[in-house]
Amino acid sequence: MEKKIWQQLEAVHDPELFISIVDLGLVYNVTEAAGAVDVRMTLTTLGCPLFALIEKDVKDKVSSVKGINKVHVDLVFDPPWNVEMMSERGKAMMGI
Repeated sequence: MEKKIWQQLEAVHDPELFISIVDLGLVYNVTEAAGAVDVRMTLTTLGCPLFALIEKDVKDKVSSVKGINKVHVDLVFDPPWNVEMMSERGKAMMGI
């Protein structure tokens, strides 16, 4: 089930950068127990006004996985995000 959850997270894109939140390195951890998923993630900037859109997309997509009945998004800023957290694919898409 964890693989399916990560696949759904890869389908969530930053609304400004149009890159997956997974490729951006924004997802720090995912745990699942008895159909409840906790997604620990961050944003590229502390005051990003688009979190509500990203959170809704995360919840919608992860909830579509069979057997998932609850999704919680835990927004954290420690450790702070930096470009080194991006996947190679994400860096290539950004021209880094």
